[in-house]
Amino acid sequence: MRLGRVASPDGVAFVAIDGETAKEIAEHPFGTPTFTGRSWPLADIRLLAPILASKVICIGKNYAAHAAEFGGQAPEEPVIFIKPNTSIIGPNVPIQLPPNSSRVDFEGELAVVIGRPCKDVAAARAKDVILGYTVANDVTARDQQAQDGQWTRAKGYDTFCPLGPWIETELDPADLELTTELDGEVKQRSTTSLLLHDIPEIIEWVTRVMTLLPGDVILTGTPEGVGPMKDGQSVSVTVAGIGTLTNPVAAKR
Repeated sequence: MRLGRVASPDGVAFVAIDGETAKEIAEHPFGTPTFTGRSWPLADIRLLAPILASKVICIGKNYAAHAAEFGGQAPEEPVIFIKPNTSIIGPNVPIQLPPNSSRVDFEGELAVVIGRPCKDVAAARAKDVILGYTVANDVTARDQQAQDGQWTRAKGYDTFCPLGPWIETELDPADLELTTELDGEVKQRSTTSLLLHDIPEIIEWVTRVMTLLPGDVILTGTPEGVGPMKDGQSVSVTVAGIGTLTNPVAAKR
């Protein structure tokens, strides 16, 4: 099932997307969704970020080539950090470049959406707690990341976590091509088969630390090829089997 969240003529709603039609889900998309009977053509609605997360957990340096491009070694264990939920935006919403940063980078990623409350989940049971998968851009103020030595400010600005366009619930994430384009030029091209720590391992690791709630999002890491974005450009991240997340880039004024 393809799940989304939309602004319709009747308000904001969770939906199941069937071809070119969005069917309204009653209440929330967790468990077995029920439907209100209302629907809209996709052309008549606006896609929002597909989920409302209580937190966004990110995995750093989870592709060896990305660790190498910054002169570092790949970590033996997952490195986790958090982006605030206020950083989340949906498709086509501008990424705002802070005036106090001289370099803001794109980082295309596969994201996992959690489907139920969970803690201390064994890797073998990880699929039981996953609602589905979406596309993410872990936007980073690279100069501030280097300056601060920890990543909260660099990763946490409003608009620094684009998500979308929807959640795919029926998907094998083991070997999906991931591509990032800046103004139509391919900057990143890799596959999730190169993740150093796979999704079951990540979920086991994260849930040893914290309880995950329905709608929480895990960003699985970015491959090599990250780079800066400028005012007026457009960045698109595509994950095979899901779709493309596109956001314009604008200087914050």
